Amino acid sequence: MKQIMYTVYGIPNCNTVKKALDWLNLHGIQYEFHDYKKKGITADKLGSWAAQTGWEALVNKKGTTWRQLDAAAQAEVTGEKAAIALMQEKTSVIKRPLIEKNNKVVALGFEEDAYQKAFQKG
Repeated sequence: MKQIMYTVYGIPNCNTVKKALDWLNLHGIQYEFHDYKKKGITADKLGSWAAQTGWEALVNKKGTTWRQLDAAAQAEVTGEKAAIALMQEKTSVIKRPLIEKNNKVVALGFEEDAYQKAFQKG
């Protein structure tokens, strides 16, 4: 029987993703890594996440990619549809990592306390 694994979505050179992967490895949690830069992300997947977390949580407004957008482009992101279009076009704007299991968002970003709670049940 195949063990159900987590899927970690992110980009490999992101420091937050590295911290999260180190934590998962340290705790023996199996996962599959989905590299946005190589594999992209579908609008359906982003829509599923937005339904679970709210689209606002998915857009990393503290990151470089968001700050590099001009004010007009930032101002256009006023709803889920616009946010999903931006996240598909510029995957680096997605808050990361996002970890899911069975199509359910388990964690967004990296906070050790939150990970200990999220992954203690397996």
